[in-house]
Amino acid sequence: MTSPDPLYNDWIHQQIRVRPDCLAVYDLTADRPFTWKQFDKRVDALAHWLLHTGIRSGDRIAYLGLNSSDVLEIFFATLRIGAVYVPLNFRLTPPELSFIVSDCTPSAIFYDRSFRDVIDAIDAKVEPEALVESALDGSESAYERCFVADFAAIEPEAVNADTLSMIMYSSGTTGKPKGVMYTRRMMLSSALNLLQPSEASPDSRVLNVMPLFHIGGMQFVLMAVKFGIPHLMMRGFDPATMLSAIDDSDLGITNIGGVPAMWSAMSLMPNIDGVDFSRIRVAATGAESVPEPMLKEWQQRGILLQEVYGMTETSGVICMAQKADLPAHMGYAGRALPYGDVKVMKSETEEAAEGEVGEIWIRGAAVTPGYWNRPDATEEAFVEDWLKSGDIGRRDETGRLSVEDRIKDMYISGGENVYPAEVESVLMAHPDIREVAVIGVADDKWGEVGCAVIASISGDPISLEAAQAQCEGHLARFKWPRQVAHTDALPRNSTGKVQKFILRQQCT
Repeated sequence: MTSPDPLYNDWIHQQIRVRPDCLAVYDLTADRPFTWKQFDKRVDALAHWLLHTGIRSGDRIAYLGLNSSDVLEIFFATLRIGAVYVPLNFRLTPPELSFIVSDCTPSAIFYDRSFRDVIDAIDAKVEPEALVESALDGSESAYERCFVADFAAIEPEAVNADTLSMIMYSSGTTGKPKGVMYTRRMMLSSALNLLQPSEASPDSRVLNVMPLFHIGGMQFVLMAVKFGIPHLMMRGFDPATMLSAIDDSDLGITNIGGVPAMWSAMSLMPNIDGVDFSRIRVAATGAESVPEPMLKEWQQRGILLQEVYGMTETSGVICMAQKADLPAHMGYAGRALPYGDVKVMKSETEEAAEGEVGEIWIRGAAVTPGYWNRPDATEEAFVEDWLKSGDIGRRDETGRLSVEDRIKDMYISGGENVYPAEVESVLMAHPDIREVAVIGVADDKWGEVGCAVIASISGDPISLEAAQAQCEGHLARFKWPRQVAHTDALPRNSTGKVQKFILRQQCT
C-alpha cells in the first residue's frame, strides 16, 4: 500500500528504503522482534483489513490494553488509511471509559484480552463485530486473524499536515477528560523536537516502558520510527526488569525515560550498584519536578537526568535540559525545542521579567488545535495562538525554564503565595522521607497553611517538628508546613503525577 503523503504518513517506508532488514520493533515481554520490512508487512495487512471492513479516513480506531508491538501496528495502520487513533487508558474505570468511548464514537476497538471484562462493562454503543481481541503475543486471536485474509489493494485517501490523526484524552484529574486533537503536523513536530536532544544515530536504541496511552510513551515511538531507531518495549514499568534490560549488552539500550517515581523505584533495587549504565546516552525525566537529591544520586551513577517539560496538548516534550547545562543548572527543564515557543506571563497582558514567576504559555507547530467536541474548552485554553498551560514557571537570562508548580496547587498563607513544589523539594532532603506532597488546607488564623503528606522510608511517621526542622534555614517560616500526615504511598495517576485532589479530600 502506498501512503498518500510521504512527509506525514510514510515514515516506515522511508526506513525500508535504507534499512529493510534492520531491527525496527522489539517487544521484549513477548520476545517478538520485527525488522522494518516485517513490521511494514503487518501494518499494511492490518490497514487493508481496516479498509475492507468499511473503515475510512476520519473514522476513529481505539485500543485498550498494555504496551505491545500490536499497539504500534494498530497505530500506524490507522494512520496509513487516514483514520484517527484513540488510545484508551486501561487504568480508568468502566464509567470513565464509557464517557470517552461515547465521546469519540470509535468504529472499532482493539483490546488486550486481559481487559475483556472491562470491555464488557463499558456502557457505550459499540457493535460486537467492531471489537477485536488480541493476545499480545502473536498466538491465535481475533487480532491475528486480521492478517490471514488476502485482500486486494485499496488506495487510502490523501492526508495533509492538518489531517486529524489521533485523539489522546487528558488524565482528567479535575472534571471529565478532554480529547486532545493531534494533526500530522503535530506528530512530525513531536518527533523532530527530539532529534537533537535524543542524540539519534544509527546505533541508538530506545527502551520504552511508559504507557502508550500517554504522549510520554508515544513520543518515543514517533521519534524512533521517524529516525529509524530500534524501539524496544515492555508491557509496562518494572524496576527489576528495566534494570536487567539496561544491563544487557546484547540489547545495547542507549535512550531511556521515565517519571521521577520510576527513577526512585530503580534506585531502591538491591542490585542497582551492579548495573552497567555506561551505554546510556540520554536519560529523560518529566511529569513532575525531580528532587535534587535524586538528581545527584543518579549523577553519581554516571546518569545526568535531563528534565523535560511538556503536556498532552504540546505533543509531549516542548522543553528539555541539555547536557551542556548539567549539572550546573539542575532543576531546570531547559529551553524551548525548535517546534515550540515558550513565554512566562505575569497576567494575560503582561509578560513576566527574567526570574519572575508567571503562567507558562506555549505556541508552535507541536501545539494542539484544540479539544475534540469541546469548543468551549478550546476557547478557554488559548489566547490567540498561545496555549495557557496552567503551570507556574520562571525563566532565567538564557531562556532556561524552571517549572515551579501548578497554578491550582499554589496556596496563600497570611497573604503570601506558597508554591508546594518548593517546600517538597526541601523536605525530600530528609533522610527518611521517600516521597512527599504539600497541599494547602484551611486555617482560621492564616487563611491557608501547608499540610505535608509524607511516605517515609522506614514506615515510621515523620513528626511536624522534624519536618519543620528540615525547613530551617532553607525556607521562610510562612512556607513551613503547619500540619503533617502519614501515608504508605502517595496517590498517582497513570503519568506518575501525584493526585493532590485526593489528598485534599482526605485532609479536609
